[in-house]
Amino acid sequence: MQDNLSLTWLQDMQKDWLPLLIEHGLKIFFALLTLAIGWWLINRVVNTLSNLLQKRHADAMLTGFLSSLVSSLLRILLVLSAAGMLGIETTSFIALIGAAGLAVGLALQGSLANFAGGVLILFLRPFRAGDYIEAQGTAGTVESILIFHTILRTADNKTIILPNGSLSNGSIVNYSTKPTRRVDINVGIGYDDDIKQARAILLSLAAADERVLKDPAAVVYMTSLGESTVNMSLRMWTKSGDFWGVFFTIQEQMKEAFDREGISFPFPQRTVYTIQQSE
Repeated sequence: MQDNLSLTWLQDMQKDWLPLLIEHGLKIFFALLTLAIGWWLINRVVNTLSNLLQKRHADAMLTGFLSSLVSSLLRILLVLSAAGMLGIETTSFIALIGAAGLAVGLALQGSLANFAGGVLILFLRPFRAGDYIEAQGTAGTVESILIFHTILRTADNKTIILPNGSLSNGSIVNYSTKPTRRVDINVGIGYDDDIKQARAILLSLAAADERVLKDPAAVVYMTSLGESTVNMSLRMWTKSGDFWGVFFTIQEQMKEAFDREGISFPFPQRTVYTIQQSE
């Protein structure tokens, strides 16, 4: 009798439970297989992204952050996909993640804009540490580029912190991109002075300074005729690092040479007439 009951129980189990075990066992198997293959593919994608960023000489901080971000997002999607294969309802999880992301995004709008700007700056490299730039109404040497802001050091040793959001969306003048720069020194001489003599003096000053490049050669142009001056411009090329040294030195030497040669520096004059009325 007992043997008949055992046999009946086994038959009922095979009839009712075995198909369920096979069905769910296959789901679990394919879900685990998907996890294993997906995990391997994600590692390959993250490694490829990291190598690509390194080849583009991206910042190490940016490389690590983007790799971690991509890896985390892909792994979350992989786990949700595997859960869906097991028949687990994932719609509520996706909605929860979306709502949380929206809430965080609204609360951190400014920070996210700065973060996105930092990613663009670190990836596109419009400037690098050590470059002298002008942006957002300020100018200075770039000390460091961080995810949320960029730090500049001014010529008088002040520290300026610029948010990357506005920095990446505005105009940037990078004075260190090119190896050479043109130095323009403008001067006004009197109408009675000799233009050729003034031009010869300016060109001799440029030729005597070793920091001034011979190619392109220095030139002097008469730029305009003012109310009381003939305006001239000495234009010469130098290495970017010598720009301010050449500018200040030549300007001082020009004043001394013009004084020595009798060339004047006119300044605006106004004649005032006083009319006295008799009583």
